[in-house]
Amino acid sequence: MTRRARSDMIAETKAKLIAAAREAFRQRGYAETSMDDFTALAGLTRGALYHHFGDKKGLLRAVVETLDGEMDARLDAASATPVPWDGFVRRCRLYLEMALEPEIRQIVLKDAPAVLGASVLEPSRRQCLASLATRLSAMIAAGVVRPGNAETLARLINGALSDAALWIAEADDPAMRLTSARDNLDLLLSGLKIEPRT
Repeated sequence: MTRRARSDMIAETKAKLIAAAREAFRQRGYAETSMDDFTALAGLTRGALYHHFGDKKGLLRAVVETLDGEMDARLDAASATPVPWDGFVRRCRLYLEMALEPEIRQIVLKDAPAVLGASVLEPSRRQCLASLATRLSAMIAAGVVRPGNAETLARLINGALSDAALWIAEADDPAMRLTSARDNLDLLLSGLKIEPRT
């Protein structure tokens, strides 16, 4: 077997396990799933899971990293608008809206911090802070956002969004909480924007 064929086979095995785990974690949560659930769904052995991910927690970490990457791509796409302020607001609103999605709600917002600890999301948090600060800094320089410290503003906004997303995810009626969070996010962000003079 060539090195490339072996590499492709490893990637395929890992992808199958991650896909199976995503489905099982989304449906039943981390605590209610077993390694046999993933391996049976993926058509693989426990040995493959141990070899590639170490254990069930290692597989959860890989699923969270995959979801986190997908979330980042969606947030970046939402931000890509000709009007930076509109993209910024869309990005913030989308982050809250993602808290309704079963995979993100269960795996990223509930299971990951509970099982892996809050530090598992730290790289993502740092990346979000840097992205928000860069966007805010550019809008301050362009006279779109009131003058302030972009890094501090990024921390305040990110903290509010993260806490609101957890609040939405934990609700019996998350859609009602999302509506309230979106409305009040608009109120919060409106204080940053410099309105053009008429």
